[in-house]
Parts: sequence; C-alpha cells; structure tokens
Amino acid sequence: MIATERILEGSRYARCIASSKRVRWDIDEDVIRGRHFDAAHKFLPDGLSLADAFTTLSPDEKRFVSQIQGRTYANIFGLVERFINAKVLELGRDHALGDQEAVEALVRFSDEELKHQALFRRVEAMVGEVLPDGYRFDIDPDAVARVVLGKCTWAVLVLTLDIELFTQAHYRQSIDPDAELSGLFKDVFLYHWKEECQHAILDELELARHDATLMAKGRDRAVDEFWLPQWMEF
Repeated sequence: MIATERILEGSRYARCIASSKRVRWDIDEDVIRGRHFDAAHKFLPDGLSLADAFTTLSPDEKRFVSQIQGRTYANIFGLVERFINAKVLELGRDHALGDQEAVEALVRFSDEELKHQALFRRVEAMVGEVLPDGYRFDIDPDAVARVVLGKCTWAVLVLTLDIELFTQAHYRQSIDPDAELSGLFKDVFLYHWKEECQHAILDELELARHDATLMAKGRDRAVDEFWLPQWMEF
C-alpha cells in the first residue's frame, strides 16, 4: 500500500512537471506584448474591489478605486511569493537525494515564483506611470517572510495552499468574466493563474507528506500556529 501511494505521488509530481512545460510563458512575449496600462479601464473587478457598493462615488471615482485596489492586489501577490519561494526551496532539499521528479517539480515551482515576483514588480512600475503620485506600498516583503517562515512548516504550507486556491477562485469567478477590465491587467492574472494551478497540487502533495510525519499533539500545535492573529507580528 505504501509503495502504491509513493508511485501515485510520483506520477502527480511528473504531471506537474508536464503541465509546467506546457503552460510556460514569458513576461514580455506573452503577457506584456508591448502594451501599457490605460487609466480609462478598471483594473480590479467589482467582485473583488466592491467599488459598486460605494453609492456616493461617481463611475469615474469607482474606476479609480478599482485601479488603486488592483495595484495593491498585484503588490500583495509579489509580497507573499517571497516567503512561498523560500519555503519551496527548503522543501526541495528534502527530496534532493531521493525523488528527482519531486526535485524538478519544486525547482520549476521556485523558478515560476521568481518570475511572478518579477512580473508584479513590472506591473507596479507600469501602473505607476499612469496613476497619480502619492500611492504607497511600503511593506517589506523580507520582514513579512521572516515572520511567516518562523512558523512551523505545516502552518506555512496550509497558508500557501490557501493563497494558491483563492488565486484560482478569484481569477475564474471575478477577473476572467469582467469584460470592463483592462486587457493587460486581466492577462497578468490569466498567465499567473496558469502556473498557480500546478502550484496548488504541489502544495497539497507537500502538505500531505509533512502531515504524515506529525503526531496528534504536533498537529494541534501546528493548527494553533496557523490561526490568523499569530501572523500579524509584522
């Protein structure tokens, strides 16, 4: 039974590798494609910005709210991917002298997360060219990462899996269906979504692998570390 489970897990790592190769994209050639952001369009959909609920705002003001929130939304992803990548590199060492498919899958995961961070830095610079001065997002991603990575692996993996899953839900349920969004902003999250799909599978595989090493008391402590108030140290 254990051998069968290992074969099945191995095949899932292999499928993630195949998916990574199939959907791989380039920031300039596939996503940006020489385009620029246009302040005439919304960035974040109403389903996420909730700007349509601001009854005292004009349509132009609601669009501006969506642009500010969309800018912050992109910056938050760039921030969280700092600690996600650090944890993925750590997990890869667990497989280094064993399952080489797992190693390759996690190396690809790390490479894609680095690319995503670069993409969101580009988005911030490009949005800054078309929106008014005065915006600030001065949270230190390394400081956040140090706090998060100070928690146990189980808690970090659960948080990471949650992020990967809501990323997919946000894209499919809110971003993709909104025809009024900036085409460039929508494409940023389309291509991000394409690679996050297999990241969620890898998160689940690594979480299950780590969870199997815990006794009941250790898992209880891990759940305690996951509770949101304990992440707010930064």
